[in-house]
Amino acid sequence: MLFQVYGDNSFYQLIGWVMVFAGLIITNEIQRRSKAGGCFFFFVLPAALTAYFIAIYIGAANGASWALKNPTYVHMTSWFHYAKLYAATAGCIGFMMLKYKKGIGKTEWFKVFPFVIVAINIVIAVCSDFESAIRGSIALANTGTRWWLSSEGVWLYGGWWNVANGVAGIINIFCMTGWWGIYQSKKKDDMLWPDMTWAYILAYDVWNFEYTYLNLPTHSWYCGFALLLAPTVAAMFWNKGGWIQNRANTLATWCMFAQVFPMFQDYSRFSVIPSLYADGFMKSNIHPTAADPRAGGVVAVASILINLAIFAYIVKRAKAQGINPYKKEVFKGTRDFEEAMARAA
Repeated sequence: MLFQVYGDNSFYQLIGWVMVFAGLIITNEIQRRSKAGGCFFFFVLPAALTAYFIAIYIGAANGASWALKNPTYVHMTSWFHYAKLYAATAGCIGFMMLKYKKGIGKTEWFKVFPFVIVAINIVIAVCSDFESAIRGSIALANTGTRWWLSSEGVWLYGGWWNVANGVAGIINIFCMTGWWGIYQSKKKDDMLWPDMTWAYILAYDVWNFEYTYLNLPTHSWYCGFALLLAPTVAAMFWNKGGWIQNRANTLATWCMFAQVFPMFQDYSRFSVIPSLYADGFMKSNIHPTAADPRAGGVVAVASILINLAIFAYIVKRAKAQGINPYKKEVFKGTRDFEEAMARAA
């Protein structure tokens, strides 16, 4: 079992998952279908939150009790959360420029922006994976166990699984093909990347789920499971070719929510922990006495094998067509690609 969803809170844990999944689906539709909705979520709201974050840290630096006790300051201080929030938001803004063909969004060279911003987001996560592996090794040498306490008070269990998944993330960057094959949809409601078919989505989803499972374990039920499934469902059923836009929109939305309301996933009846915590709980002031890393290890192996398989599949198709899979679209002729292209302007 991946998660400990049972007991008195299981009903709330399941309802919480449904609420997050549905909320991300709904907000993504508002963001993609409405220019005003997109501007609110990716310009107005991030600006307001930036002012809020700055106020918290200024208050904390001056010893203000309200700031020192603020949930964002107590639970969301890691560099990763801020890097991810602003990188995802930058992606959403860039995708809007391409979708509406505004400013540099009209230029040919800017079509490579989706690849660049996704690669940056992956590298951020890969660095975090390697960091956990290193800290786990240091903890093993010093304490005899791989448990180490993050800056946010979460016990992480760093090991070879982090290294394997980090390598899978690097491979995943090279599974993105057709970098310049970016289109505007006929209705101007989506930025399309047709060459990003089921093959890449599968490789990415497995890799990113494992990343959250290992490095954001107390959030993974939501940011690993619900957050990954929401854009994938949209891309599979009604937004062909728009997966990466869906992913950026839902990721930015979740990051903003989680940064302001960490108590939802960290310490409420909606909180869920993975099977790694064999003691049955995770408390920052209590060193774990037992660990069950089997699920994380299995998914890590699956992550690297799937990414290797998809990369080999891309190389095979590229050789058969005699093309560079990054300059040209390698999935032309496949159902996913053609369905996405049918929506392109």
